[in-house]
Amino acid sequence: MPPNDKQMKKGFVLLLLISFSLGLRSQSNPVFTVKPNEIKGTIQRTMWGIFFEDINLAADGGVYAELVKNRSFEFASPLMGWHELRKNGSGGNILVMNRQTSNQNNPRFIRATCTSNQGSFGICNEGFRGMGIKANHQYEFSVLAKSAKGTNVAISVELVNSKGEPIGSYSFTPTADDWKKYTGVITTTETDPKCSLSIWFTGKGSIDMDMISLFPKDTWKNRPGGMRSDLVQLLADLKPGFLRFPGGCIVEGRELATRYQWKTTVGDVDQRKVIVNRWNTEFRHRPTPDYYQSFGLGFFEYFQLAEDIGAEPLPILNCGMACQFNTAEVVPTSQLDPYIQDALDLIQFANGSTSTKWGQLRARMGHPAPFNLKMLGVGNEQWGPQYIERYIVFSRAIKAKYPNIKLVNSVGPDPEGERFNFLNDTLRKMKADFLDEHYYRSPEWFTQNAMRYDNYDRKGPKIFAGEYAAQSVQTVSPDNKNNWKCALSEAAFMTGLERNADVVNMASYAPLFTHVEGWQWTPNLIWFDNLNSYGTPDYYVQKLFSNNKGTDIIPITQNNKVIAGQDSIYASAVLDKRSNEIVLKIVNTDDSEQKMDIVIDGVSPSANSATVAVLKADALDDMNSLTEPVKIKPIDKQLPLTGKTISLSLAPYSVNVVRIKM
Repeated sequence: MPPNDKQMKKGFVLLLLISFSLGLRSQSNPVFTVKPNEIKGTIQRTMWGIFFEDINLAADGGVYAELVKNRSFEFASPLMGWHELRKNGSGGNILVMNRQTSNQNNPRFIRATCTSNQGSFGICNEGFRGMGIKANHQYEFSVLAKSAKGTNVAISVELVNSKGEPIGSYSFTPTADDWKKYTGVITTTETDPKCSLSIWFTGKGSIDMDMISLFPKDTWKNRPGGMRSDLVQLLADLKPGFLRFPGGCIVEGRELATRYQWKTTVGDVDQRKVIVNRWNTEFRHRPTPDYYQSFGLGFFEYFQLAEDIGAEPLPILNCGMACQFNTAEVVPTSQLDPYIQDALDLIQFANGSTSTKWGQLRARMGHPAPFNLKMLGVGNEQWGPQYIERYIVFSRAIKAKYPNIKLVNSVGPDPEGERFNFLNDTLRKMKADFLDEHYYRSPEWFTQNAMRYDNYDRKGPKIFAGEYAAQSVQTVSPDNKNNWKCALSEAAFMTGLERNADVVNMASYAPLFTHVEGWQWTPNLIWFDNLNSYGTPDYYVQKLFSNNKGTDIIPITQNNKVIAGQDSIYASAVLDKRSNEIVLKIVNTDDSEQKMDIVIDGVSPSANSATVAVLKADALDDMNSLTEPVKIKPIDKQLPLTGKTISLSLAPYSVNVVRIKM
């Protein structure tokens, strides 16, 4: 019997209701479930840290605030960075003297001889790509000098701007016939990033000079001869869990003769032995013949810096192997004793009582209390059986005397492949403490490897993600950029590190610092010139994760699965017991806005809103710069809470950190 009109109307309405209901269901937001009561592991205070290496003028010309280049004339070309000055018909000359037999660490000095009472004769230092000078600031000049008998020479020290005009000066007359330190303060009248330092001699006679130095007085913590305050502040703002130093490939050296030796970097500054920096000639596309290490920033200063910013110190020592990408020179295992003794003595320097030889030196340098060293790296980025042979010798000696020191071990320069597999398998069988994995890969590699550690052995060695940075072009390319695409991919990967923080105990981006006119490697976390500095988008990703670290791992899932790429979303969750908050990191790598509902299971929020910090950019190739230092930075917002549910809209290409008070 055919349906009547009334029945047909009812059927049509019912069909519409069913269709509407299905449409609503198909358009409902995906649900992410957070379970604060299911603790999956503890997050170590060392989780997010800093990797420091003297590359890109990071130390001399960078965070070490010395403004004079080649202050002790120990570069291969003794007068590199200096040139002579003459005015008003003066006569004079500069001789480079060598006292090798009496001072092997600092053998050279200059002898300035004025041969005429008329005019002035002098020398000028160009600084590190110029000297950044600020108006109405004070700069401390110092020099070791001695005067020959019968000399009557006055010295005028001038800071000169980029136009050749004096903007501050200090004068003195050396009178001692033996080495004496002379100091004076220069107050400046102008700001200029490209100043130079002129030293004028007036009179007749000879003056010997060494350790010609100029420091701003407003260094970090106002320490004389200290560090550049704006750069250290950027590090302190990261709230890092550890500071790894001094590298990096400079630990190895191009050959063993130019390896980093910590004992030559401590004690009196004028007795620290200058050596060439291995990045001096590493890249043909960026030759840097004036790149040396004065070691004014030495191991004592590294330990002190770590303490200042609340980080655990992690020194890395040479294991008897030079860089395998260069000479691959090795010391026979039978001749490793001096290298091993260096490691044992370093632990004593850091932790020993003031009655010990090296603990006494630490106290004499101004730090009687121990630095509380807990970790030590054996080698940097070595590989092959030769590394294992040397690591075994180091491990036995260190563990025998200091069983509580944890050792960080290399698994090579790559995150996969034959070299990695050999070291990973071998060191796991040896029950190593930490495996140091490095990844300089494409942004796509980082997003594809967000689940890398989900199935790592929980009872095996802990992981140190020691060096990572997404490469916008390819590794070692001078065209790599610190763009938003790279930073976004690193954030996605870092959710996987955090989700597996029971295995991954430490992680650090690399390299750290770079001078805009003195770089060899890109990308880098922090860029600076002689006066200014800025954090890259990668820096703000690191800061968001480190400042929102939490204490315990908790699950965040979608359909009972970890969130690592589904619909281009990556997520991790932690509990912060100190503030009694749930902290979520959610990354949207898609080009469209994405909405979701986040359900808190088992715990009730204590407020009707949550906070969210959003880091995003308009385009994937966007970057920060000296002219736009915070073009990409986090923006804080409030989110409404409905019961145990948050409805969250993720902006395209965004990193989101949500904090929910319980």
